[in-house]
Amino acid sequence: MLKAVLFDMDGVIVDTEPLHHKAYYNMFTDFNIEVSASMYQSFTGQSTLNICKILCDHFNLKTHPNNLVERKRFHFKDLFFNDSSLSLVDGVLDLIKDYYRNGVTLVLASSASMTTINNVFTRFDLDQYFVAKLSGADLKASKPHPEIFINAAKASGFNNNECLVIEDSTNGIRAAYDAGIYCIGYDSLNSKNQDYTLANKVISDFNDIHFEIVKNWV
Repeated sequence: MLKAVLFDMDGVIVDTEPLHHKAYYNMFTDFNIEVSASMYQSFTGQSTLNICKILCDHFNLKTHPNNLVERKRFHFKDLFFNDSSLSLVDGVLDLIKDYYRNGVTLVLASSASMTTINNVFTRFDLDQYFVAKLSGADLKASKPHPEIFINAAKASGFNNNECLVIEDSTNGIRAAYDAGIYCIGYDSLNSKNQDYTLANKVISDFNDIHFEIVKNWV
């Protein structure tokens, strides 16, 4: 029976992708590089540092990846506090409250920095529902490596086969699959060109995975 749900954040809980897109492309302009749409989409679910390492290698940039990270985060912070379009994904707050009321343990497992995670959780008052928050930026390996979900399951206090992951990216779904955890792929309007093949179930509406529906899936 389901005991814990491990949530991704970007694209699942909060719709930060438009802000990330603006921040990344502002950073690309700062460093005078042209990143194709397909290359950008391939980064979905990875940590900022890992993405910036790839960019430095691909474009042979004579600067440290951390310099790209700092510029991207500078732009994102400005947008986060000044762009009024930021909102929770439709239906996710009701889903979180439904799991919480039914005694499900909730853990956040995101590739975002802990600063961004905390900003989001403070802005939308989400800390009351979650027992732990994990940032992929604090780990040695980024998604699609399974480390973050292995650690998130441990943080929940339950076995992997008592947990499920909600993810919207190819890299996140692969990470859940390799961690041996049941994965629900959330196919949203913002998750463009992602591969859901390895997900156990694919949905586009959070009403389809409320507790009474999924409690016996794992």
